[in-house]
Amino acid sequence: MQKSPTPQPAAALDNRQLDLPLFAEPGSTSSSPSPSAPSASTNGQQPAVPLAPDGSKLRSLTIGARTLHYALKRSARRSIGFAIDSTGLTITAPRWVTLADIETAITEKQRWIFTKLIEWQTRVEQRALPKVDWKDGAQVPYLGQPVRVTLGSPQGTLAFSAEQSALQLPLPLQADPQQIKDRVQGWLQGEAKRLFGERLAIYAEKLGVNYRAYALSSAATRWGSCSSDGKIRLNWRLIHFPLSIIDYVVAHELAHLREMNHSPRFWQTVESIFPEFREARQTLKSHPPELLPTL
Repeated sequence: MQKSPTPQPAAALDNRQLDLPLFAEPGSTSSSPSPSAPSASTNGQQPAVPLAPDGSKLRSLTIGARTLHYALKRSARRSIGFAIDSTGLTITAPRWVTLADIETAITEKQRWIFTKLIEWQTRVEQRALPKVDWKDGAQVPYLGQPVRVTLGSPQGTLAFSAEQSALQLPLPLQADPQQIKDRVQGWLQGEAKRLFGERLAIYAEKLGVNYRAYALSSAATRWGSCSSDGKIRLNWRLIHFPLSIIDYVVAHELAHLREMNHSPRFWQTVESIFPEFREARQTLKSHPPELLPTL
C-alpha cells in the first residue's frame, strides 16, 4: 500500500493588496479573463473544474448570501496571494495547500475581497468610455486630446492638423464605418511607432543603455515589457495618453535593462531619468488598457 504523504501546515496568508500588473516582468503572460462559476455536477459525479486560457482553475465559493467567483493558480510560492482587478479575483497558492485551507483564507479575507471588488466595479463604471461611432465627426483621443475625424480630405490624402486637432481622411462621406476605423487605427499605430521610437532614443541616451529592438503590442492588460535580451514592446494604445505618460512607460521599460525586477534600485533607476514617475504610474493604475475607447 502506498504511504499517504505527510500533511503540510497551512500556508501563511499574504496580506499585501496586489493590483493588476500593468508592466510585464520578463517571461510573464497576460492575465486571465473574467472567471465564471463552475458547472453543476451531473449523475452524481464531480464535474471537471473549468480552466481559463492560462490554465488557472475557475471556482466559486458561497459565503453567507453571496457567491464569490475566482480563478485559482498554483505556484511554488510559500503563501496564499490575492489579486483583484477588472477581471475579478485571482488567488495564487502553493501547490501543497488544500482547497479547504484556501477557502478558509478567503473567508478570513472576505471583507477586504468584497470591498476591493466593489471598488473595481465602480471604477469600471465611472471610467468606461463608449465605443467610437465611426463616421464623419467621430472623436478619438490622441496624446491626451480629442482629435476630430473628418471625411473627404480636399488633398485626397490623409492629413493631420495639430492646431485644429483634426484628422482628415481621403474617404467619401458615405464610407463604411470599418473603413474609417481601419484608417484611423492605422494612423494611430503609425504615430505610436514613430513617437515611441523617438522617446526610446532620448531616454536610452539619458540612462546610457542600448535596447536590441522594439515593437508595438496590442496586449489587453500590459502597457509594456522588456525581455532579458533587450527587446522592448510598448502597447500602441499609449498614444491616447499625454506625452508624459508615454515617457514614463518608456523610462520604466528601459530601466529594466539595468534591473530586471521592481526592487527599490529599479525605481531609483526610473526616477533618475523620469523624476515624475509616481504621478504617471498612478494615472496608469486608474486607466488600465481595458478601459480605453473600444477601437
